[in-house]
Amino acid sequence: MSEAQSLLSLFEKPYSEVTTPRANESIVFALEERPVVVTRVGTRPAITLPKRPDADPSRLGTATVVPRGSAFSFFVSTHRRAAKDLCDAFMKTTGVQDLVQFAARVKGVVNESLFIYALSFVILHKKELRNFRLPSLVEVFPQKFVPVEHLIKSQQEAVRRDENEETQIVIEHGPDFSSSAIKPEHRVAYWREDYGMNVHHWHWHLVYPIEMDLIRDRKGEIFFYMHQQMIARYDMERLSVGLRRVEKLENWRIPIPDGYFSKLTVNNSGRAWGTRQDNTYLKDFRRNDFGLQPLDITELEVWRSRLLDAIHQGYMKNPNGDTIPLSDDVTSGKRGVDILGDTLEADADLSPHYQFYGDLHNMCHVLISFSHDNDNAHKEELGVLGDPATSMRDPVFYRLHKFIDDVFQAYKLTQRPYTMEDLSMPGVVMNQVSVTSKREINKLTTGWSTRDFEASRGIDFSSPKPVILRLTHLDSVPFNYHIEVTNTEPNPKVVTVRIFLAPKHNGSGAEMPFMEQRILWAEMDKFNHTLNPGKNQIVRSSKDSSITNPTDFTFRDLDSRPMTPGTEATEFDFCGCGWPQHLLLPRGKPEGMAYQLFYMITDFEKDKVEQAQGARSCANAVSFCGVLDAKFPDSRPMGFPFDRRPPPVLLDAGVLTTADYARLDNIMMQDLTITFLADKLVK
Repeated sequence: MSEAQSLLSLFEKPYSEVTTPRANESIVFALEERPVVVTRVGTRPAITLPKRPDADPSRLGTATVVPRGSAFSFFVSTHRRAAKDLCDAFMKTTGVQDLVQFAARVKGVVNESLFIYALSFVILHKKELRNFRLPSLVEVFPQKFVPVEHLIKSQQEAVRRDENEETQIVIEHGPDFSSSAIKPEHRVAYWREDYGMNVHHWHWHLVYPIEMDLIRDRKGEIFFYMHQQMIARYDMERLSVGLRRVEKLENWRIPIPDGYFSKLTVNNSGRAWGTRQDNTYLKDFRRNDFGLQPLDITELEVWRSRLLDAIHQGYMKNPNGDTIPLSDDVTSGKRGVDILGDTLEADADLSPHYQFYGDLHNMCHVLISFSHDNDNAHKEELGVLGDPATSMRDPVFYRLHKFIDDVFQAYKLTQRPYTMEDLSMPGVVMNQVSVTSKREINKLTTGWSTRDFEASRGIDFSSPKPVILRLTHLDSVPFNYHIEVTNTEPNPKVVTVRIFLAPKHNGSGAEMPFMEQRILWAEMDKFNHTLNPGKNQIVRSSKDSSITNPTDFTFRDLDSRPMTPGTEATEFDFCGCGWPQHLLLPRGKPEGMAYQLFYMITDFEKDKVEQAQGARSCANAVSFCGVLDAKFPDSRPMGFPFDRRPPPVLLDAGVLTTADYARLDNIMMQDLTITFLADKLVK
């Protein structure tokens, strides 16, 4: 049994004792002081865990303050401190065996979700473990993705089954998901509750944590950009099903119209996430069970006011009274949007003045999560908005982040418009562009697909056979971009190709002016290419997108892929973080829906970023997840060229629509149709 398999097995059955057989009963841990008698067929000799004085709860700092069996929320400052203490303890281990022994000893005394978070963190950030891959969170915590009644029914069936029964137990979920069609918001439940998107959100916050003593290049800016792109994609999905774009949650004194009932459980014992009724009011926070100080809604409003004042004044102040300018036109130091992101999220270690500008984003999550039981009178658990792995299921997540994005957009609109020099690239002429899919030109299709996971890796069903979880999700037929471009100069030229997608019409069916469409543009791909002199034909597969993570490893995948410490793995630097490949395209409509693709070529000499020697890259999802221990590989502001107002005049004519950018030789637009095949499985 390899050390890697032992480490991987610690992700299995997080709510069971560490001595519970794992890896399809091929691994058993035994405590040195309590030997295990192996009785199950097929189980190998136990791995003995020696006593570890450093695993005593008194040596773990605040890591034990989060109760076992309850929710762990990285939005709560006391939980973040607990996570940091446990991560620090894990990081002090030397080698895989030491980590396995220490983590296995600690497992029984810390919160289960906190344990998985910290173990994932150390695998991502401990250098000797970077070729290890994380198993899908769906298999670790099935109860965060599937309604509890499905799991209970399967557990009952597993207990009743004859042990010689060969047929697998399969839990099917979707496409009806957890709600009915009575309320309009439920039309996009299939998207909000998508497993891949929620895993991405959890993984992104693992890669870009706050207050963990990690230096991440442009962390505040990527917080802005990744969440802005989520809202743009959510709006496209809403337009696909006949809903208006999401409205921001800016008035915290009126009821929240839409409730949310996740039907999920926090743990295996059936403890449910808190629910929110329709028309629930936000209330002042008065709970004393999370180690937080009382917080009034008024304080949120004061923080918001101070942030908006700073934006419009063009600077922030630090505790010494020093002025910190907010501008994206900088040649050194942090961009204003990066500073604003660290302040708004908020990261107490990076905010210029945490006490003054506050903790707006995190505490908005907390107050909404406890709106059903703000004072613990009913001893209810927090709502799903409190956990990055579940928060995107709730419609109010998008209303909150639309508000957050509007604060960022208020800042972006204070920046100077881009100029002709910023937008153009002499010597490059785009001749024609198109997309092809199954021999169709500029016609793309979406539909339903399914993915199987082993729920029995995360939950003990007392079944000798795997219990399969089959999830239905939106998917699309792969496609290729075709770009014909001419390099008019005599020498080869390295360029950056940028591709964005947006709906052609708004909710009223009208074509959109530039400023209305500006924040609907979703990045589809960004890549480098060398143009030879003369005509060049570029073909790029949708599977190579710069925003997506095509592979979500299951335990079975990892069992079949040997992992050894110390070697570099090209498949996993930040791979595992990224938008799900199956949600690259919006749904579209059964009758077809009009979209536009925006293609732009820029000069790599201006775009490139000097990296430290030996810095590694990852081909997956760099636009959303960056590069491990390296600078973000694009010097332009994230979202360029749609992050600012357009120039009032371009080539002697006004800029009214995005199509006016296509006057430039290095920019082209193309109409296309996306058709949703409601009754077909897409493979």
